[in-house]
Amino acid sequence: MKGDARRQLGQMGEEWAARLLVEAGLAIVARNWRCAYGELDLIAQEVAPDYSQGGVAATWLVVVEVRIRRGTRFGTAQASVTPTKQAKLRTVAEAYVQAVEWQGPWRIDVVAIQLDGQGRLIDQVHLRHAVMG
Repeated sequence: MKGDARRQLGQMGEEWAARLLVEAGLAIVARNWRCAYGELDLIAQEVAPDYSQGGVAATWLVVVEVRIRRGTRFGTAQASVTPTKQAKLRTVAEAYVQAVEWQGPWRIDVVAIQLDGQGRLIDQVHLRHAVMG
């Protein structure tokens, strides 16, 4: 039963995150992409400046890790993106970029959703460029 509750919490977090991203102007292009290295929660695209190209507007591929926590007993949602998790995200994101032959700029964002012990929303934050390549 615990696995089902955890899966439901994760799905709820992904729905909240997708809404937050769409409201911020991103377009969701894929969900739960899997490969041999792991899974990506959400993949989106956003038109934003590419400062490596002088700030000209470009379509960015945005890989999004969704972290949701009920209570803080095991730490916050934001703190759960450990260096080990970041390294895995980079590996899986690179596999996705290669699989779809993406040629433009890309980044890894995190949406951290914090709930209280009763499951009520306390905070949700979209961290752009949260994991550096």
